Amino acid sequence: MGIDTEREIEANLQIGPTDKGMVRIYVESDGVEIPMDFSPDDADEIAEEIVAAANRARKIMPKGR
Repeated sequence: MGIDTEREIEANLQIGPTDKGMVRIYVESDGVEIPMDFSPDDADEIAEEIVAAANRARKIMPKGR
């Protein structure tokens, strides 16, 4: 499975600070829990990558959608 492979999977995504000063991205699906902790600087980089991907996706999306 690659990043372009569509799947019908539902998941819960939560993002927030931890009590240790990290940023946690928490994914839960079908009883599997994946907590991922990042430094604030790494979280900023991830946020920038998400924004860049969203901007690229807008250019691909058909008009009127």
